[in-house]
Amino acid sequence: MELADAMLEGDAAGLAGARERSIAAAGPAAFVDAAAVVALFNAIDRVADATGTPLEPSKREESADLLGRLGIDGYYAAEGKL
Repeated sequence: MELADAMLEGDAAGLAGARERSIAAAGPAAFVDAAAVVALFNAIDRVADATGTPLEPSKREESADLLGRLGIDGYYAAEGKL
């Protein structure tokens, strides 16, 4: 989790420390696998957002308040026009 958080936060010093601790704990090959998984999930999320893929009903319910505050439901794709 520390590695994933550091990768997504963009803090170079935090990432360096998380990388070193991950490699020491699990080895270089596992580190590469973990970094690839973080990158893939980040990319998949961006692709889903860009194509207008709808949220699953349970996630929509869980995030309804946040989506409302951000005005997401007013976006063109959210109105089903894609």
